[in-house]
Amino acid sequence: MSTPPDGLPIYRVLTGPDDETFCRRVSEAIELGYRPHGSPALTFNGAQVIVAQALLWPATG
Repeated sequence: MSTPPDGLPIYRVLTGPDDETFCRRVSEAIELGYRPHGSPALTFNGAQVIVAQALLWPATG
């Protein structure tokens, strides 16, 4: 597939609490064909760890 499915952009950043739900969201994006771009970023909001992961659709051609 040369473009992401369902009209998704080629660059995405997923964010959320560092939990199973977030990990599943990233895993689903990888299963669609996205690739992680760089390392995840982590911060603490005073109650929980929040994580962000950039994802890129692989270049074609």
